[in-house]
Amino acid sequence: MAEQKNLSPIEKIKTASDALRGTLKDSLLDELTGAVREHDHALVKFHGMYEQDDRDLREERAQQKLDKLYSFMIRLRIPGGFITPEQWIAAHHVAGNYTTGVIKITTRQTIQLHGILKRNIKPTLQAFDTVKLDSIAACGDVNRNVIASSHPSISPLHKHIHDYASKISDAFLPKTRAYYEVWLDEEVLLDKKQEEDPLYQDRYLPRKFKIAVAIPPNNDVDVFANDLGLIAIIENEKLVGFNLAVGGGLSSTHGNPANYARIGTVIGYVPEEKLMQAAYEVITVQRDFGNRSDRKLARLKYTVDKMGVDSFREELEKRCGFKLEPAKPFQFTERRDHYGWEQGADGQWHYTLFVENGRVLDDEKLAMKTAMLKVAETGKANFRFTANQNLIISDIAPENKAAIEAVLTEFGLIEHTEKASEIRKNAVACVALNTCPLALAEAQRYLPTLISKLEPLLEKHGLLQEEIHVRMTGCPNGCGRSPLAEIGFIGTAYGRYNMHLGGDRLGERLNVKYKENIEEETILAELDQLFGLYKAERNPGEPFGDFTIRKGLVVA
Repeated sequence: MAEQKNLSPIEKIKTASDALRGTLKDSLLDELTGAVREHDHALVKFHGMYEQDDRDLREERAQQKLDKLYSFMIRLRIPGGFITPEQWIAAHHVAGNYTTGVIKITTRQTIQLHGILKRNIKPTLQAFDTVKLDSIAACGDVNRNVIASSHPSISPLHKHIHDYASKISDAFLPKTRAYYEVWLDEEVLLDKKQEEDPLYQDRYLPRKFKIAVAIPPNNDVDVFANDLGLIAIIENEKLVGFNLAVGGGLSSTHGNPANYARIGTVIGYVPEEKLMQAAYEVITVQRDFGNRSDRKLARLKYTVDKMGVDSFREELEKRCGFKLEPAKPFQFTERRDHYGWEQGADGQWHYTLFVENGRVLDDEKLAMKTAMLKVAETGKANFRFTANQNLIISDIAPENKAAIEAVLTEFGLIEHTEKASEIRKNAVACVALNTCPLALAEAQRYLPTLISKLEPLLEKHGLLQEEIHVRMTGCPNGCGRSPLAEIGFIGTAYGRYNMHLGGDRLGERLNVKYKENIEEETILAELDQLFGLYKAERNPGEPFGDFTIRKGLVVA
């Protein structure tokens, strides 16, 4: 079992929190600051939000002897990234009334809204509650938003498999009623026995826990980046079960090899009827064996490596009461979103829209946010978020396709999607500055500019239509999944990045640091040279990441 001595401060806050209530109600009443109390700062995460401040204004406000401009980011719990038109309309109006106005699609198939003042948290969550959306456990040391392969055309069994995202999310929610009491003004629960939580107990997990469901052959969810990856096994056009991959996680720390990225290890197979129990017990093993003294070493990947894969599997089997079967064969052949129109096996149509870095907004170039409101108001399409920060306008009956296409055409969104280069369509960036407190450098605000400077280099070498995956994170925390990119950028300081090469196109191999702490001029010069080498010496059909490994530019 995990060492219970020398618990980290967060562990003590959790166990003393009265099932995550803390002093949140008092914090909301404090009008002297836009922040919450110190201990509540940790607890709000379990309710699906982060306290942040505008880092662009820190110095100016400090000179004026003003407090930081505090606000909150709220992240919704949307298992599998599916919402109805009514829910999209609610998000649109909430974003207009209480936030910066941007609807941000995340790499975990949900949306987050930034810039919410403390006094507007309750109205925001209450507005979402009217359309059956919540932010429970979207952050914090619990099982977070469960993601699943997003596009219905990937398999005739898509709905059956995709539904597991909701089943798992609902089954592994914390039992506390704190969210409902604090934010929705429900009556205080008098019988605390109703809150007894055999999964999380009163200590929750040592760190966040992420689950993904993948449907081969498309690894669009980056299944090996998750604490628990579930790989659907289909035989004779029937779902028979899932391979389990454990211990994925992409965060690291600059200069500290003890903190590292890791891809999940496939430890076996379970038939469909045993999946929920196996997933539950994976979480309990992490609950009981995870590091509660050092949060940097608290993710499941460290638990697996400390115990050893065989010992981890044995402990899991003991708790399940059954043996895992040997992993079944599977193959990923791609890891991408399918842009444009596609028709599912049931005849319904789906349009995948390119959303650069997941930012749905109206600007001088494109009124995407208004267009999506128009689509939602027709009531003729649902919405699905992808793990690559794009949006699928979904489940459109054949007789309604023309009406949806007319809106997309009117607002230039089909042209926008079709004109985007392959490298731009496959790029991913985290939020980073100006709101993320961990960011060392820009990401979503800078990557589009960098891509615009890489496109001429690719065109120069005849590679503009080549599918190359570029990802950028403002720090080594891994939110943009840059360690799994063919070209990964990890921020080290403002305007500077470590450049990594050698990730494979399928998300099955981590990349490796190639250049350290370099600025844009060096990035462009290096990639110009690399693209030229790739064009001249690659094998037929060889992806860029594989080429950099074969040529010994980095060693996997």
